Amino acid sequence: MEFGLDTFGDVTRDAQGGLLPQDQVLRHVIDEAVLADQVGVDAINLGEHHRDDFAISAPEILLANIAARTSRIRLGTAVTVLSTDDPIRLYQRFSTLNAISGGRGEVILGRGSFVESYPLFGHDLSDYEMLFEEKLALFVAVNKGGAVSWQGQHRAPVAVPAVYPPAGPGGIHTWVGVGGSPESVVRAVRHDLPMMLAIIGGDPRRFLPFVRLYHDAAAKMGKAVQPLGVHSPGLIAATDAEAREAAFTGYKALHDRIGRERGWPPITRDAFLAEVEGGSQYVGSPETVARKIAATIRDLGLQRFSLKYSAGTTAHETLMHSVELYGTRVIPLVREMLG
Repeated sequence: MEFGLDTFGDVTRDAQGGLLPQDQVLRHVIDEAVLADQVGVDAINLGEHHRDDFAISAPEILLANIAARTSRIRLGTAVTVLSTDDPIRLYQRFSTLNAISGGRGEVILGRGSFVESYPLFGHDLSDYEMLFEEKLALFVAVNKGGAVSWQGQHRAPVAVPAVYPPAGPGGIHTWVGVGGSPESVVRAVRHDLPMMLAIIGGDPRRFLPFVRLYHDAAAKMGKAVQPLGVHSPGLIAATDAEAREAAFTGYKALHDRIGRERGWPPITRDAFLAEVEGGSQYVGSPETVARKIAATIRDLGLQRFSLKYSAGTTAHETLMHSVELYGTRVIPLVREMLG
């Protein structure tokens, strides 16, 4: 069982309540990842975005810096928006990261729930499905190592004896991020890739049909079942009350900002607390969060749980304390609960 931490580099506030500049947020992310390594977290995953409320647009640059300051933690993305990236360049960036980190690089590939990268990089949103399907197939082909012969509709054909530098035996450890589409589940199985479910609201058990589909599709295709993971938000503090107060303030700023773009109503404290108590917000004391994580792992049969620990505008110091408690208290408690 592996335990990760995920962040988008959410832009946080300083002690006076002002929003920090993105360059400072990026430096804070590195400090958070270094602490995660020190307290025993298995993986740090950085999500790619192209917005003013999330600072990380080039995860690999940060991961390379983190690699130089850590010794054991896996270095990944959550997610890489493959649809608007070049699969070969992505492979080269992560094979380079693997070389300098001793093979610790990994990617979670997805289409992204935000679409800013499509016009930014000259892609048509009407090609949303086909872009991901084609680019995933090319990335998988390159990641096998050796000669690559591929053609599709959205880029020139590729016919090369190899792509350099090589990632090493087994290639780059690769997951497919899935947000709730049965087609995405089957696609992960078809490519023999582990699946990372993004469960950001509601009872995690409502994703059981996707877990069953994952296993059923593997059986029908005659493939081995790959690892299954979950990415969900949360925050840890000394007490439930302290964690809830800190998380609500930051999460409300994030939720309501995105809600204004997507037509959601502002979130109320009662709605947030309902998510904490019966949904997919892992917020509370170490004991409370550990019990909830352990239940999700058992219910869904997970091999990795990743906590999206950055919570909107929640301050860096609060996030550092949450990271420390996750590594020193929550993870050992969950392991004990799971036996």
